[in-house]
Amino acid sequence: MVEQLLAWVEALPRLVVYMVLGAGAAVENVIPAVPADTFVVLGGFLAALGHLEARWVFVATWTCNVASALVTYRLGHTHGRPFFQGRWGRRLINAHQMERMVVFFARFGTPAVFLARFLPGIRSVVPVFAGVTHQRFLPVALPIALASAIWYGVLVWIGGFAGRNLDAVLAGLERVNLWLSRGASVSSNSRTTSPSSEGSRIGPWPPTGGTSPGGRVSCRASALRDPSRSRPRT
Repeated sequence: MVEQLLAWVEALPRLVVYMVLGAGAAVENVIPAVPADTFVVLGGFLAALGHLEARWVFVATWTCNVASALVTYRLGHTHGRPFFQGRWGRRLINAHQMERMVVFFARFGTPAVFLARFLPGIRSVVPVFAGVTHQRFLPVALPIALASAIWYGVLVWIGGFAGRNLDAVLAGLERVNLWLSRGASVSSNSRTTSPSSEGSRIGPWPPTGGTSPGGRVSCRASALRDPSRSRPRT
């Protein structure tokens, strides 16, 4: 699979690859489910193998991610309040929750925006609501840019480390797969050798006597077959 990926990347112009990585990092702020971190790590990985340059991977992904975050902030600033005051918006956030967000950003605005950039999923929501609550531009833009620079720098380094140690990474994955397959085999064997018959769990059937429910059912059935057994003695 790695060889196929490298062959596909080699067939593309480098500018196109940088654009794809940047777009993947930017879409996260619009669709939080998109794993933007994966694009950054992949870029660092390809840079370590000589197909890209790490600095341009960082520039492309960081610039696009910060730019899209600030676009969502601006949209929230200009159109957020009217939307959430409308019919559909009030179903998502009521007036009390809006006031609580205003108080939250007034108290923890800049630190909250900074820390949220390290949390996938949450970091794409914070710029929007910072705009909805009409936070000032610089206290929002600066922590977004700084935190994203730190985080993306770390991710590019992680991807580069994996690329420089590709053989060790693949060998580790093979060992993990081997242990997983062995564990699955042991689990399968234990299930096939465990007792599964109903009789081995509840004992012999029919019961041999006593006052068990099975014995009473058997006696009643015999009485129904032979009415003379159920007549009282005179």
